[in-house]
Amino acid sequence: MSQPKTRRSGGRAARQAMRAAPLSEAKRPVRAGMSGGAYKPLTNEQILAIHESALEALETIGLADAPQSGVDIMVKVGAILGDDGRLRYPRAIILEALEKAAKGITLYSRDGKNDLTLSGKRVHYGTAGAAVHMVDVEGNDYRESTIQDLHDAARIVDKMDNIHFLQRPMVARDILDNYEMDMNTIYASCAGTTKHIGTSIFDPEYVQGCLDLLHTIAGGEEAWRARPFVSNSNCFVVPPMKFATESCSVMEACIAGGMPVLLLSAGMAGATAPSTVAGAIVQAVAECLAGVFYVNAVKPGHPAIFGTWPFGLDLRTGAMTGGSGEQALLTAGCAQMHHFYGLPGGAVGGISDAKMPDMQAGWEQMCSNMTAGLSGLNMVYEAAGMHASLLGFCHESLIMGNDIIGQALRCVRGIEVDEVTMAVDQIRSVCMGGPGHYLGTDETLARMESDYVYPLTGDRTSPKEWAEIGKPNLVQTAISKKEEILAERSAAAFDPLLDLNIRENFNIHLDV
Repeated sequence: MSQPKTRRSGGRAARQAMRAAPLSEAKRPVRAGMSGGAYKPLTNEQILAIHESALEALETIGLADAPQSGVDIMVKVGAILGDDGRLRYPRAIILEALEKAAKGITLYSRDGKNDLTLSGKRVHYGTAGAAVHMVDVEGNDYRESTIQDLHDAARIVDKMDNIHFLQRPMVARDILDNYEMDMNTIYASCAGTTKHIGTSIFDPEYVQGCLDLLHTIAGGEEAWRARPFVSNSNCFVVPPMKFATESCSVMEACIAGGMPVLLLSAGMAGATAPSTVAGAIVQAVAECLAGVFYVNAVKPGHPAIFGTWPFGLDLRTGAMTGGSGEQALLTAGCAQMHHFYGLPGGAVGGISDAKMPDMQAGWEQMCSNMTAGLSGLNMVYEAAGMHASLLGFCHESLIMGNDIIGQALRCVRGIEVDEVTMAVDQIRSVCMGGPGHYLGTDETLARMESDYVYPLTGDRTSPKEWAEIGKPNLVQTAISKKEEILAERSAAAFDPLLDLNIRENFNIHLDV
């Protein structure tokens, strides 16, 4: 007697195979660069008030401690050096600098497949930070971060569809020489992903060596300058209202070398910035406007990101609160100021104060990632993997963060309302002579992949199915995914001859 056909299970297997196959960019339900902007915590009047307050701060308070080169450059185009050593900026010269500033820039990927267009309210999520520890989820502990950890993070980011760029998320604590650490950070990142990379450079004397390495990777200086795939994350200010002298010199050298810069102002509300959300935004905007003036005095139109990064603070304890509602508001308000100036901008989202990837981490990461995306923030930094208020980084959390960002991006995409999506004809055919449900309709099947985001690690099985498949744990699933990724050779790995050339000319610590 022949066995009955299992049409239902065969159909399910086919659908599962279809979902497992990578989608084309056009069919993906979410992708890099979708436009946000639906969430606006600031009114137009409040935006203007913050703008005027920032201009007043620049005119009357100004910034101290610029390097002599920066003083000379900025005074030449209108900044006023006071007897107290502070540079002040009449509003006219700030407005003139805003006219010169690049309004839309491209952050290039090394292979050309993941270029990021920063304009309008286009949203991109990625890593960042300078964690000094790794989260050991299996041992429920922390350890110092290494260059291998950074390389592994880059390899994971390269496989995560919803993480669009890699900015150095941790410090290689096993490399004690700062110059070699900067060089190896670039090498480990580039050998792990072809997506755009952000990195810091410790000393202005290190910039040329880092550029030499990048020229080697790119195939020459001309190729590098045509498509710079690494940007300089530059803490050019030490809040409140002081330039970071050495970092400014690094910035000048990076601009000369054709490297995009992130103008990063990272005040701590209640400590190095006013405790109020509005006050912290005012100071960050003022400092970044000074940065815009500085960059465009050096080279008009050079690609720069308006990096307002004010952080929240628990005023009871003095602890950072990167996962708080206040942080979400700070970030969203900053995004509105970026839009007001028409400049590409970045701020923080997705930080957790939790020590492990637990429920606290989940709600904290979703809170600011969601509001950042809905506000239309161009670059959401620190969006995945960051724990313990930026002190710890977690590979497993990076993978789970990809799911969090996917759901946030689906909300950024919003609701399409047209004749097709309102589906009156479909309702009529189902209800009048049809099956009475939509499970098998052509329209449902057609939109199964293009409209819905499916988690990589999240579990949506019933309790019965969950038990049948071994009761998988979310963190253990992420560990398995990490091991799967790291067991493969990185798609971004350098050609052996190029790698040999790099190793002959630079002291590379990473063994790949």
